[in-house]
Amino acid sequence: MPDRRIEWHAVVGSTMTEASRLAASGAASGTVVGADEQTAGQGRHGRTWHSEPGSGLYFSVILRHRFTPANLPVVTLALGLAVSDAILQATNLACDLRWPNDVLIPSKKPEGKCAGILTQLEGSAIIAGIGINVNHSQFPVELGGIATSLRLASGRVHSREGLLLALLPSIDRYCALLEQDGREPILDMFTRASSYVSGRRVAVDQADSELRGTTLVGTTAGLNDSGFLILRDDDGRDHQIVAGGVRPCS
Repeated sequence: MPDRRIEWHAVVGSTMTEASRLAASGAASGTVVGADEQTAGQGRHGRTWHSEPGSGLYFSVILRHRFTPANLPVVTLALGLAVSDAILQATNLACDLRWPNDVLIPSKKPEGKCAGILTQLEGSAIIAGIGINVNHSQFPVELGGIATSLRLASGRVHSREGLLLALLPSIDRYCALLEQDGREPILDMFTRASSYVSGRRVAVDQADSELRGTTLVGTTAGLNDSGFLILRDDDGRDHQIVAGGVRPCS
């Protein structure tokens, strides 16, 4: 793509690691590091991202926007909207968004995760790692009931390159919107795009260091002004969820 540095690898440990290295050396905003295969793909909370060779879209992008500190928690939500829009444009598959970083195919029963987003600060830059299951035909047993791919959901093979060409401008648009107009438009759009933000019965596996290992159960009650999820427990008390794994429950 013009005016954008893209480094693509056949095999790499993690695109996040390589992008962080480039960011530390001053690489420009919009720089992309991608790979056909990751041997140590990163997920949230120290998990790994299954990166089947040649089947998925695995890349990280360096973002150097003038986000205020208060807007940083909303960057992941903006990226989720960007991924959802690009998938719809490239494949005609409508996605659901699960706070804070999961992109789901709701037509699969049970719904399956097709993409995930990971963001981290690297000096003055944000490194955004995105993994999309594009043409996977199967998954390891431990992911069989959790993950899906665009191919499995649609019954056809999709162009990874075409999806990337749709996704990079989408990322630019949503980041520019957050930079120029602040959190409110992103929070509004995410709320409308996600079935998980309000009225959904969920369990939240706490990731906070003081609460790690505990699980909260309740009904989602929207996002607060900072972009954090509000969970109302069965006693009617509201809890602000800053980090954690959200999953549906009965």
